[in-house]
This record gives sequence, structure tokens and C-alpha cells, in this order.
Amino acid sequence: MSSPAVERTIRPMRAEDLTSVLRIDRLSFATPWSERTYRYELSENPTSRLLVAEEMGPQAHRVVGYLGYWLIVDEMHISTLAVDPEERRKGLGGHLLRTAMKGAADAGAEVATLEVRESNLAGIQLYRGHGYEIVGRRPRYYRDNGEDALLMTRRGLREENLG
Repeated sequence: MSSPAVERTIRPMRAEDLTSVLRIDRLSFATPWSERTYRYELSENPTSRLLVAEEMGPQAHRVVGYLGYWLIVDEMHISTLAVDPEERRKGLGGHLLRTAMKGAADAGAEVATLEVRESNLAGIQLYRGHGYEIVGRRPRYYRDNGEDALLMTRRGLREENLG
């Protein structure tokens, strides 16, 4: 007997997604964002765009990942990206990233930037696979352990088909 089909979609984050987003955030990061920070990003920060990956099955819908970015003039700055630990290594992070980059490019972004922990090899591999290059280092960027962040950039967002 085969299991029912599960569809995944990317859509804008809503306040009712926060319980799931906060759970994934706590499982993913040593210093997760607070609920207050997400609420600010959702309703008060005019540069903020937040997306969720939602799994839709016959019985229920559930958030399985999210991505946040700021759109400032012609730059997209990725602020957060996480996938539920049970759903990793299935291409969902890449799907979120491509969807966000396309949305930012459609809104006029030419370049994308982000910081990633130097120890986050899976994240670095994901970003490199989507055209990001390491362009710098932010010493002792992470407050929890003083780890350096790698600054990664991708240029030419509007020049390529990101769909």
C-alpha cells in the first residue's frame, strides 16, 4: 500500500506559522530568534520578506522550513534559513533559496549576501551550489561561541533564470 502524496509549497510566512517556525529555529540554531523578533520581521520591518515551506498532506498541513531575507534597494540579504531536521537533505533548502532569490530578483535585486558559520559545511555547500562565493570573513561574529562567519555573495540575480 502506497502512502498518500504529499505536496510541498513555498508561501509567505504568517503569524500562525510562528509556533512551527520557532520549533525549527530552536532545533537548528544555538542562538535562535525570539518570537518577538519574528513578529517584528513579519509586521514592522518594511525590508523583510519571510517565506515558509509547507507540507500539505491529506490529513494536515505543516511548516517544514523557512527563509527570511531583507530587500534593500538592489540587494537581498539572507537573514535566516532552516529546515526541520527530519526533512533535511531532501532539496527543501535549495527550493526555499531559489524561490527567495527569484522573488528578490523580480523585485529588483542584483546581488545576494549572507553570513554563515564557518563550521556549517552543509550550509556552505548549499550556497556554493547556488552560485554563492566566499568573499570575506567576520571574525567572532557569533556571540554564543565567538565563531567566525563567512560572508558569501552571489551576483547577477536578475541575469539568470532562477525559476
